[in-house]
Amino acid sequence: MFEVRVEADFSAAHFLRDYNGKCENLHGHNYKVYAHARGQLLNEGGMLMDFSLLKGALRAVCKELDHTNLNDMQVFEQNPSAERIAMYIYKRMIEILEEQGLDLRWQEGKEEAVLFAIDVFETETSRARYFAC
Repeated sequence: MFEVRVEADFSAAHFLRDYNGKCENLHGHNYKVYAHARGQLLNEGGMLMDFSLLKGALRAVCKELDHTNLNDMQVFEQNPSAERIAMYIYKRMIEILEEQGLDLRWQEGKEEAVLFAIDVFETETSRARYFAC
């Protein structure tokens, strides 16, 4: 099994509803995001996939989120937790990659590259992960 990882970042504001603590107030983070792809087959060039394709999709999604108030995005249902952000990034990356003719959606037994996991770090020590299973 092979795995590749690319990273990008974005800065955004948010607040958490139904949370009793300082995070219920508007605040911001400099998010770091890792996108992981894995698979068993390498292409003719000996690569699982071209880093630039994965990185391009991740950067496009991060650009959509950069310098926004995440609570304004309906998809987060007014509660943009790191977990929901990770799931959103995964789904948007799949859409972008499919528009480019790439099928990186996870399927049982698939040996080709799949987008496996998204890590969203709010700080260096706090991360949420969404992964396909």
